[in-house]
Amino acid sequence: MIKETISRLNNELPATVKLVAVSKFHPFESIEEAYAAGQRIFAESRPQELQAKVRRLEEIRAERGEPAYMSDIQWHFIGHLQTNKLKMVLPYVSLIQSVDSERLLSAIDSWGAANDKVLDVLLEPHVAAEETKQGFSPEEISLLLAEAGKYGHIRFKGIMGMATFTDDEDVIRNDFASLRTIFDRIRSDYPSLSGSFTEFSIGMSDDYPIAVGYGSTMVRIGSMIFGARNY
Repeated sequence: MIKETISRLNNELPATVKLVAVSKFHPFESIEEAYAAGQRIFAESRPQELQAKVRRLEEIRAERGEPAYMSDIQWHFIGHLQTNKLKMVLPYVSLIQSVDSERLLSAIDSWGAANDKVLDVLLEPHVAAEETKQGFSPEEISLLLAEAGKYGHIRFKGIMGMATFTDDEDVIRNDFASLRTIFDRIRSDYPSLSGSFTEFSIGMSDDYPIAVGYGSTMVRIGSMIFGARNY
């Protein structure tokens, strides 16, 4: 199932859209199966689980005597990240998709300075109806990016967003349209960032076809690829 679904999605998605396989709550064996099917980008949302999977890969490499096994895998972090968990995430990921506060951004920048590493991030605006979702207001993003230069170890790559959890397609479309407006406004207002500020990560298993229509450059798909979660 995993191989067939990845193949179908890759054939369906435009070449401009990256497939991010959301592997949270699934065993490492499922990641290996997806990797064998050609998938390279995987997303996790819990620091402990990400770290455990990275270490499992290191164990497998040692067991097999193949230090290059799955060497081109990319890990993304897509969950709410607490500042006291940075060391469990930042050494391993190529992109933090879910930066939802200035406090977190500053902590990531400080960690980057201490470890001589520049971190790629997506900012997470909040447009969905649920009050529980984290994220910036459009005004907060604008104020933050006006001082982007003070974050010497951050590379702003774009935004990540989620639509309201609903079956109402009009609501989903409105949320994606709002996110697209924020993304386009940032690129217009901050041309110095526009060369690197290129990622628009919207769309999940239930709504990715709609997201593609709004110009998504990354879709985050989990249950469609891996099946029901193993909590």
